[in-house]
Amino acid sequence: MRYSNDIKGERKSHLHEGRKAQQYLDMCLKQMDNSKRKFERECREAEKAQQSYERLDNDTNATKSDVEKAKQQLHLRTHMADESKNEYAAQLQNYNAEQHKHFYIVIPQVYKHLQEMDERRTIKLSECYKGFADAERKVIPIISKCLEGMVQAAKSVDERRDSQIVVDCFKSGFEPPGDFPFEDYSQHIYRTVSDGTISTPKQESLKPDPRMTVGKAKGKLWLFGKKPKSNIPPCPLHDTMSESDPLHYCVSEVNTHRQRAASLRGIKRVWSLRMGPALEDFSHLPPEQRRKRLQQRIDELSRELQKEMDQKDALNKMKDVYEKNPQMGDPGSLHPKIAETTSNIERLRMEIHKNEGWLSEVEGKVSQRSERRHSAEANHLVAQGRESPEGSYTEDANQEGRVQPQHHAHPEFDDEFDDDEPLPAIGHCKSLYPFDGNNEGTLAMKEGEVLYIIEEDKGDGWTRARKQNGEEGYVPTSYIEITLEKNSKGAVTYI
Repeated sequence: MRYSNDIKGERKSHLHEGRKAQQYLDMCLKQMDNSKRKFERECREAEKAQQSYERLDNDTNATKSDVEKAKQQLHLRTHMADESKNEYAAQLQNYNAEQHKHFYIVIPQVYKHLQEMDERRTIKLSECYKGFADAERKVIPIISKCLEGMVQAAKSVDERRDSQIVVDCFKSGFEPPGDFPFEDYSQHIYRTVSDGTISTPKQESLKPDPRMTVGKAKGKLWLFGKKPKSNIPPCPLHDTMSESDPLHYCVSEVNTHRQRAASLRGIKRVWSLRMGPALEDFSHLPPEQRRKRLQQRIDELSRELQKEMDQKDALNKMKDVYEKNPQMGDPGSLHPKIAETTSNIERLRMEIHKNEGWLSEVEGKVSQRSERRHSAEANHLVAQGRESPEGSYTEDANQEGRVQPQHHAHPEFDDEFDDDEPLPAIGHCKSLYPFDGNNEGTLAMKEGEVLYIIEEDKGDGWTRARKQNGEEGYVPTSYIEITLEKNSKGAVTYI
């Protein structure tokens, strides 16, 4: 590219030299032509003076002074004609010399320079093609090695191992339920009258375990029943406390948050296993889909932040209880967990702030498109012609009367509900490459397909288009060739 720019500059300088030589030759021709016309004019004046002198000289009634005056005028005009003749001859000789120099020296030299420049460009082009071929030849072994690695990786796929990874991610860890004991309700029939006790230790052993009810057993049969919370073991202090113990609530809260955090970590591992690597700010998605994803992530991080804050409060309460009752535990053992929770809170706040920055950037672009869309709709309503979704116009007053502007009480919901009415087309485009449109909000297209443009690119690399069948979505701007048209009936388009 640098060499091409240098060649363009050199060619421009040679052409400038040729134009300069042509302008100089035209100037010499103009001077010669002026001297020629002047010589012709002086010759006519001298001829008129000659005729006037001869007429007065032959006239007997003319005075001697008139004859002398005519004679002097004749000499003056003859002298001026001779000077014009000499000047014309000099200019003619100079022009002929410059013309010979122009066509035999200057212009051939310019063409010679242009020819030499083009020959050097041809040599450089051949060297570039040779370099391209050499580089391609060097890369072919690397590409072949990569393809062999891909084939080996495909052959090494182990479906059993992959299935085991999924099983390890989703397994609950619960033991199968045990057998239900036989409950003998007939013992009360044979109880003696003198027995004043309501129950005996033997009867107490036959009481059903409240933790092994049918409902509880069914709750453990996930995937086909209710999903278990987690297989994380609870805090060992929890089973040794009664519900009336003031420390029972704090320990319960800690156990709950431990289980939720473990579940969230498992979900993240499965999500990363399914989705693979993706951009952190979702910039590879269309604007509206990116905004939804960022808002969803902010909501998830906010919920996780609230859980961490609740866990920190529970740990602080437990610490206070330990400080008041040292026999229940050591307060210093909770410091690492409190520090970890504080670090998680700060990290989550930074993540929320970063994602809110990306969200504000996306919402700013979306709001600009929304404002532009409303202004285009308002201008179309007041125009004489009305544009249909396919880009045609109608003059029907009845149809015009049925069009009513949409006013939303909440502008923040415009991006979610203003797509019910099709937007007017502001131009058309032709796809240069095929696009699959796998992401939500995008539009698949084939190579050479013609689409309607309903919203221009606002700097994010995506253009909103519509197919002939009315299907809308975003397509990459670099994949299409856009033609924006000015309508003839007053409708506003963006050029």
